[in-house]
Amino acid sequence: MGAQGVVSPGFGFIMCGYLAVFTWAIISQVEAGCGERESPNCCTGRNNECFEYTKRKTVCYCDTYCQKTDDCCDDYQRVCEISAAIDCVVGSWGAWSPCTSPCSVGSTERSRQVSVPPRNGGTPCPDLRQRRGCYGNNAMCSTSKEVAKLLPDSFKRIFKDPWRRPHMLMKEEKASYCVYLRVKQSSAACKLKLWSAQMVRERLVCAECQSDAMSKTDRCSGDGIESTRTFWAAASVPGCHGSWVRESSSEGCHCAPYSLLFV
Repeated sequence: MGAQGVVSPGFGFIMCGYLAVFTWAIISQVEAGCGERESPNCCTGRNNECFEYTKRKTVCYCDTYCQKTDDCCDDYQRVCEISAAIDCVVGSWGAWSPCTSPCSVGSTERSRQVSVPPRNGGTPCPDLRQRRGCYGNNAMCSTSKEVAKLLPDSFKRIFKDPWRRPHMLMKEEKASYCVYLRVKQSSAACKLKLWSAQMVRERLVCAECQSDAMSKTDRCSGDGIESTRTFWAAASVPGCHGSWVRESSSEGCHCAPYSLLFV
């Protein structure tokens, strides 16, 4: 009977072994992961130095990038108080913008908005803006191909026609208008005459459209297009030509002396 109360040494050794393994497992679970890192426990972005060891003694990470590479420590979500990753969500593309050049090669673009921004290491947003080439074909493009013929304002003399018969009808006189244009280019030949020598780069000139030079549409050919480069030529100076950009116009006016006339 006394022998039944005796515990064999082998059994005690086995129990101690189980206890040691169990204790080591608990300690390993406690010591493993982000919770054992010195401050900060977790890091934002991608940081390869933000790592710890798992209970299996393998490397795991505690930066937010680990959610993409799937190598976070087991306690990452709990310690870092990180909720599930949220990917970026964008809306649909908007309409393409008008071509930047109304009558030549330009560009057009479209955009879209972010509906849900990415959080907690979610997928970043894709491109929000797209651009592509275009060729403008505005209704005014035919006008941009016109070349303005110019003369100095000394030609705007008013005189009576000696050959006009009394029964002949006088031509209806239309109100003139002024166009202010910024010279962008002029050829070397323009320096040969005093009046055409004023056509120098970036100079603002006034060109008057008088009744005799008007077409059926009550405008002078080549009077320019706002913010678009068009071309001109001096009617009395061979080889004198260039380009300009129309900035503004004024109805019922006359340009100052030593200005230009449309022909």
